[in-house]
Amino acid sequence: MGAIHGPAGLAASPARVSPVPAIAAHALRRSYRNQVAVSSVDFAVSPGTVLGLLGPNGAGKTTLIRMLSTLLRPDSGTFEIAGLPHTETRRIRQCVGVLPESPGYPRGQTCQEWLGYHARMYGASRRDARATALRLLGEVGLADRAGSLIGGLSRGMRQRLGIARALVNGPSVVFLDEPTLGLDPLGQTQVLDLVTRIARDRGATVALSTHVLAEVEQVCDHVIILNRGRIVADGTVAEVVRRAAAPRKGVVQVPPPMRTRAVEVLSALDLVADGRDRNGYRDRVELRLPGDEPPETSSAAALRGLLDAGVPVLGLSLEGGRLSDAFLAVTQAVTQGDDDG
Repeated sequence: MGAIHGPAGLAASPARVSPVPAIAAHALRRSYRNQVAVSSVDFAVSPGTVLGLLGPNGAGKTTLIRMLSTLLRPDSGTFEIAGLPHTETRRIRQCVGVLPESPGYPRGQTCQEWLGYHARMYGASRRDARATALRLLGEVGLADRAGSLIGGLSRGMRQRLGIARALVNGPSVVFLDEPTLGLDPLGQTQVLDLVTRIARDRGATVALSTHVLAEVEQVCDHVIILNRGRIVADGTVAEVVRRAAAPRKGVVQVPPPMRTRAVEVLSALDLVADGRDRNGYRDRVELRLPGDEPPETSSAAALRGLLDAGVPVLGLSLEGGRLSDAFLAVTQAVTQGDDDG
């Protein structure tokens, strides 16, 4: 796959650093009848960022994307796309690309015909539309499918074709709603590679809505977690994990005859994740370190407690903070708070 290009066959230069956010939202709100889908959402994203939008089902991710891409009007609040106010819907649509969660494809058209049609909709001549279609098909790995009917493509191929469609106008902001849903591992890898290259080669901002946390950890520079229409976490993956005070894990290694004693000591310190020997490692105890203090503090307390009890420590390893733990921490905290209220 080659470099991502802008419209009319011109190579897109990486975007210069701009003080204007690529996406900025201010107190956005949207309801469906009596159900609030998005409530008081505020955030800003720099150009060239891959933004991960996370949240449980019904958290408001798709509604937020539809508002930011001008498909839905907010009930209140404002937003800007590439410095354009939300009232400039026509101009915003010229500079955004969208792959919706459930895109519809005309089964009886070829890939080239479909992309060429959309390029013409953005004002390209017939010749330029054909060139744009062929170039984009090559960039998403479908060069050999230009004349193939869309109805005969696999799901992964259709998703890559949908991304090509989202790029047909050379957008500065691209919204991808669940682009890897239902794909096999190879299809997921191909789509995520495209996401990375769109941001790297174009300097475009990509907003990626997904349920797959590993994808966010792999490609996203910035993460926003939504729950019940509100932002409950915002920052880099590392920042979100740290602020969520999500528990971390570790493993301490002791002489096998001392394992039972080690479990007793660590349990008294409330640092044992599981005292049972699940994997046949009779010299190891799994630790669960609280997220509200640095892991070095908790692990030092574990070491001190074991040594004071006369248990030799043969080794200690800590896992890095995990986005999955942070996700559960922030979404469950909101749910429990609502229930308690």
